[in-house]
Amino acid sequence: MEKPVIILGSTGLAKAALEIFNSNSIVVYGFLDDDEKLHNTEVNTVTVLGATDDHGFTKLIGQKCEAFVATDDNKLRKKYVEYLNETRKIMPMNAVHQSASISSSFSIGHGNFVNAGAILSNDSKMGNHNVINSKAIIEQDVEIGDFVQIGAGSIINTKVKIENEVFIGSGVTVVAGVKIEKGARIGAGSVVVGDVKKGQTVFGNPAVEISK
Repeated sequence: MEKPVIILGSTGLAKAALEIFNSNSIVVYGFLDDDEKLHNTEVNTVTVLGATDDHGFTKLIGQKCEAFVATDDNKLRKKYVEYLNETRKIMPMNAVHQSASISSSFSIGHGNFVNAGAILSNDSKMGNHNVINSKAIIEQDVEIGDFVQIGAGSIINTKVKIENEVFIGSGVTVVAGVKIEKGARIGAGSVVVGDVKKGQTVFGNPAVEISK
């Protein structure tokens, strides 16, 4: 039997993660959240125990409990991951919905969130701490770095390379062979037909850079 899990964060993504763990018969011990107003409240009968640095609960992580980081704020996500790595000496676990389809040759790292209906195809790989939302499709021979977010219903075609900290909105199509460099942002519904440079924000069909 798998260890119970403590979820860092208690809103938004955390609620979806709770449903995923419940569907996989993994017990959620509780939530930790830095918003004091949420302490001692419940999310679907699971208690928000305290803050993310409450040693009374964090001391359980790595011994009696696993941990999952449940926020789509990358800055906060990195903070929590760093804490788990350095203080608790662990990597957060993955939260993968049981209806997601993951090929046996798809390589997946740690701390990833994969929601309902996502399809992760053969011979592709992704690193750590990514958020793959509902019904996103990752085709063959795709490379995804760390701290990437891919919106619901987006399609990432074959041989696409996505570097760290990229944000891809809902309903985006990225055509085959495109490279999206670190920190780029793709607006919802866009069709990306060419490479996107580091830190660029693009939108439209075809996607073009948005002037700052």
